[in-house]
Amino acid sequence: MSVHLLMSAGRGPQECTWAVAGLAARLEAEAARRHLTVHREETVAGDRPGTFRSVLLRIGGTDAQPFADAWTGTLCWQAPSPYRSTGRKNWYVIAEQCSVRVETTRFDEADIEFVPCRTGGPGGQHRNKASTAVRATHRPTGTVVVVDTERQFSQNRRLAVDLIRRKLAQGDEAAGRAAVTARWQIHDDLVRGNPVRTEKP
Repeated sequence: MSVHLLMSAGRGPQECTWAVAGLAARLEAEAARRHLTVHREETVAGDRPGTFRSVLLRIGGTDAQPFADAWTGTLCWQAPSPYRSTGRKNWYVIAEQCSVRVETTRFDEADIEFVPCRTGGPGGQHRNKASTAVRATHRPTGTVVVVDTERQFSQNRRLAVDLIRRKLAQGDEAAGRAAVTARWQIHDDLVRGNPVRTEKP
């Protein structure tokens, strides 16, 4: 099993990007001691070398979920700033579990139910009397299309299959964009104070 965890400095100062780097390394070391794997799937560099605005981690192993749970929430990196003299020494980072891959809808023509139907409107007597149109329903998703552009049922049936395939692909694409948007929203969710854990260099 694997869990994705996005660690972000949010809109914090440069010290928070330093904190992301330190906390990510601390998480990786702790995961190794617990025989879990951690892979950095995506990083956004900070302004200074070795710092990160965000790090997307994939944690794998039998206990990946409880381990990720223990690192989820506001994290505090407690140390004096390495960049400027300031009395502040608590630097906050947000760590949230997120969805990275959206399951694509499995397409199988056998999942489509076809029903012949008549349609009104222009097209002559044949169109009004014969059931050449097709109403196609993709049972797993409930997607329904009606195709009546051709004068033969078999041609409308073929067009209905193609139309359902396109609709499902568009839905998968939209779901993928929504997942990315939700992931980037995490950057704005940082709440300073009351950290779930505090770490020091």
